[in-house]
Amino acid sequence: MDRIDCLVVGAGVVGLAVAKTLAEAGREVIVVDAADGIGSGTSSRNSEVIHAGLYYAPGSLKAELCVRGRRLLYAYCEAHGVEHRRCGKLIVATRDRDGPQLDAIVERARACGVTDLQRLTRAEALAMEPALACASALWSPSTGIVDSHAYMTALLGDAERAGAMLALLTPLLDVRREGNGWRVRTGGAEALELEATWIVNCAGLHAQAVAHRMQGFPTGEVPELHLAKGNYFSLRGRSPFTRLIYPTPGDGGLGVHLTLDLAGQARFGPDVEWLADADPDQVDYRVDEARAAAFEADIRRYWPGLGDDALLPAYSGIRPKLSGTGTAAADFHIAGPAEHGCPGVVQLFGIESPGLTASLAIGEEVRRRVAGGA
Repeated sequence: MDRIDCLVVGAGVVGLAVAKTLAEAGREVIVVDAADGIGSGTSSRNSEVIHAGLYYAPGSLKAELCVRGRRLLYAYCEAHGVEHRRCGKLIVATRDRDGPQLDAIVERARACGVTDLQRLTRAEALAMEPALACASALWSPSTGIVDSHAYMTALLGDAERAGAMLALLTPLLDVRREGNGWRVRTGGAEALELEATWIVNCAGLHAQAVAHRMQGFPTGEVPELHLAKGNYFSLRGRSPFTRLIYPTPGDGGLGVHLTLDLAGQARFGPDVEWLADADPDQVDYRVDEARAAAFEADIRRYWPGLGDDALLPAYSGIRPKLSGTGTAAADFHIAGPAEHGCPGVVQLFGIESPGLTASLAIGEEVRRRVAGGA
């Protein structure tokens, strides 16, 4: 039976960044995914925003890996010709009483190493974006947007040049601990049976299911999955904004914000729709047109000029959260043998936003754990 060094489960943006980083460190890597293409899950259903790292708890993995990952991502895009734009974003307080929330964001961001935020008066914000309505705002010049598929394609190319292999349409069927490694059996037209010294679980929405499939891994170390659907609407016609516009954050997300694609087309979202059923295979990704009314009300708080019937249902995505509604947002959960006590496996749970921004830094984090055996 063939034996490899590292099996990466999941070919989304995080799995590809992990595979690239491990392969470039000299590891023999195979990436498996049940889908027929890379990045077909959460990685293809997001805002494509490069986050500055403003909202996360100081000292958390989200904060550390977002700030580090953002710098790595901009450098990577420049070096590889991946289309991106450092367009910046405005975080707006639509009421005077929301000003202290902006001050809290500034303090939290500074504690996380983000020092370029600028506090703006209403006049200063409107000088940048005349269509905006706000009492005051923050300017984040480090925020940007990226072509996420081009980025994933570049990651895959680097990984393959370093010797990694990709196996699509290859669902993980059975994994069990044997000796000093893992015996793995996959399905698909070209089923595999192999032994792996390390398994890195980057399966995103399916990470908990993959972990439960690993015979010999302690089930008590698998956190509960909470699914939050985020719906997006696109704007009919041209956007009056050239920067991203975010309201002050709300429960479970950052509010219905305005983002731009690289062609300048505006889209709004995501909202937060908590799903009672935590089965990612049963998710209905259709966007309910009836949600447009709530979107319009939220958007008009910072853009009163939004016209009637100006929104079109676009797409939706699912956040693989580790905390439910009304509770504090959970951190990324990246656990190696030092945390869970099981040799030869790194588990990644709850890798939601800012996972795309943090992806290269997450790859470094996994590489350190594999290299140290912990």
